[in-house]
Amino acid sequence: MAADSAGRRRPAHDQGQARSVPRHGENGPMPSDAAVPQLRWTGDDGAPQQADWRSLAGHPAPQQVQLADDRLPADVAYRLLDSGTALLWRGDYPNARHLLQALGRRLDKRLARPATPAANLAAAFLAQRRAQAQRARLLGGLLLPFDADHGLPLRRAPDVRAAGAQAHGPVPAHYVQSLRELLGLIGAFEWRRKGVPIAALGASIHPHHGVFSPVRGEYVDLVAQAPLPAAAQAHGAADIGTGTGVLAAVLARRGLPVVATDLSPAALACAGDNARRLGLQRAITLQQADLFPPGAFGLVVCNPPWVPAPAGSALESAVYDPDSRMLRGFLAGLAAHLVPGGEGWLVLSDLAEHLGLRPRADLDRWIADAGLRVLGRLDTRPRHSRALDAADPLHAARAAEITSLWRLGAA
Repeated sequence: MAADSAGRRRPAHDQGQARSVPRHGENGPMPSDAAVPQLRWTGDDGAPQQADWRSLAGHPAPQQVQLADDRLPADVAYRLLDSGTALLWRGDYPNARHLLQALGRRLDKRLARPATPAANLAAAFLAQRRAQAQRARLLGGLLLPFDADHGLPLRRAPDVRAAGAQAHGPVPAHYVQSLRELLGLIGAFEWRRKGVPIAALGASIHPHHGVFSPVRGEYVDLVAQAPLPAAAQAHGAADIGTGTGVLAAVLARRGLPVVATDLSPAALACAGDNARRLGLQRAITLQQADLFPPGAFGLVVCNPPWVPAPAGSALESAVYDPDSRMLRGFLAGLAAHLVPGGEGWLVLSDLAEHLGLRPRADLDRWIADAGLRVLGRLDTRPRHSRALDAADPLHAARAAEITSLWRLGAA
């Protein structure tokens, strides 16, 4: 759980009941061989070729593919990618990295725009999202071949088999994946190995690939510091959309039994791993659920994605909450899952308000319509470096941002 450029959280969408967890790999349900999409291209000899297509971000297989190697100039590569033709790389691996960097520089020049006035932050946000989507589409078209053991059959390629196995799990055959996604899963492999230090735990949380990392610790501190309702000691707590399990771990360290839910099998696997690392597996029960588990609790905590915007990929659903669905679902169902005297803790940034994407009046109305009242609020300022970056088009919103823990009770 944490925030990046906007906000974040593990999704679940509308209120629902617990479900059993299906068989899954690190990043979700394991597809049958027939469900794996195919990438097709023409070989040097003119014969048709194909391989499994794998995208952990959920991007579809490119429809047009051309072979490429070290002889391809960056300008030509850029024109091909911009026209919708993906490039399947067969040359030297470091040269593929250099090409990706050169493509990024060309794209940055093309996307450079005059700064949007601070008064129109919503337009600046939408322009930034469009630029990010264009970057993902174009740079994601540089593809690499992989063996079935996740090895890279390219000259001077690093050994990425452990990172690939951790992200994809076992695969039955060779496949193709974008270089950009490979770099992402290598980074995630290192995050998971090293862990993210959490001051409130005096220990680290180890995020799995595809589960958002709790790099913004200020919201974790709010949950560690807020006064516990008396009902929580007797009736336990629930953590809705647990992600890495960091908030469930904080509550368990405070002496509460916790039921932690998530819709994502990858998140549940990650939360379970972290609970075991911290020795809290007996205090934390994991359930796959779309929001709430069955029953009522003395404390129900939720840190939904902070920005109401469409997700451009499966991974972005931990950051963006389209139409505030998770936020509204949590508020609408909260009262029914609180025992008398119980509290709901909503952890939410007001960044969306400063961006003009969701007025405070909407949040106030949803709270009232759900039969809830505000018992109190704890606020904190962001500590991440982007809040101080005056060159960021969204600086005015980031500088004014406040993250709050709303203590809610039945009206």
